[in-house]
Amino acid sequence: MILNETYSLLNGVQIPKLGLGTWMIENEAVVQVVKDAIELGYRHIDTAAGYQNEEGVGRGIKESGVNREDLFVTSKVEAHIKDYDDAVKVINESLERLDIGYIDLMLIHSPQPWHDYRGEDLYFEGNLATWRAFEEAYEAGKFRAIGVSNFEQVDLENLIQNGKVKPMVNQILAHITNIPTDLIAFCQSQDIVVEAYSPIAHGAILDHPVVRETAEKYGVSAAQLCIRYVLELGTVALPKSSKKNHIQSNAEMDFTISEEDMTTLANLPLIETYGEDEDMPIYKYQFKDKE
Repeated sequence: MILNETYSLLNGVQIPKLGLGTWMIENEAVVQVVKDAIELGYRHIDTAAGYQNEEGVGRGIKESGVNREDLFVTSKVEAHIKDYDDAVKVINESLERLDIGYIDLMLIHSPQPWHDYRGEDLYFEGNLATWRAFEEAYEAGKFRAIGVSNFEQVDLENLIQNGKVKPMVNQILAHITNIPTDLIAFCQSQDIVVEAYSPIAHGAILDHPVVRETAEKYGVSAAQLCIRYVLELGTVALPKSSKKNHIQSNAEMDFTISEEDMTTLANLPLIETYGEDEDMPIYKYQFKDKE
């Protein structure tokens, strides 16, 4: 059962292979969503300061009735935090909002601030300053593991070469038609666990004819196929849903995708749109070559 399966991080901490994403779920609503997911067997919950729902996530965890040590909770400092003192401040604010004692995994949300995403400035010094605050919090027991999100190889190398603690996770956009194969291979060569967020492309891929046809072949939904696909790549899957029935079906992974179908899906061209939210920096960047 996928909900019981884990990967091992560099320091031996076990991270569940499937987690609940909570992006764009409001603070009050996320309380019940988290409780529903935990009731269904989820043990990995992903949030971020930028989601503005850490307090609600923490409340849901505390009201779930499940022991804190049996859960794996991820959060992220906002993308514009590129200063040691600022990082220390926001780390403590996240801990206070969640109010669950410690954070299992803390990530730098992006190597650049969102307004300058993938710009010329790589913010090497700022990321190292934030990373130093992460390392200290990790050594103090505030975090069980530390990592990054949306980092390219060059961003990772900056921390690997100049930091004391190697990043343990890189959380990236990854879904059928948009798999950064080289980046995943680099991370895995460095024993950095890759997490795939938006594995169903923010819902934009669910009507893709090849995805639907392949899903029907296995007797599963398009969403289930997409989640299974990123799991087959050796990544953590972080599908987001606020509906209990979807949260449940997202965990029903009792099938595998054939090598032939994996290859077919890997060769599909990038989807044409991410829907109404495609102006967000992460999604917009995917279409940079069209501009």
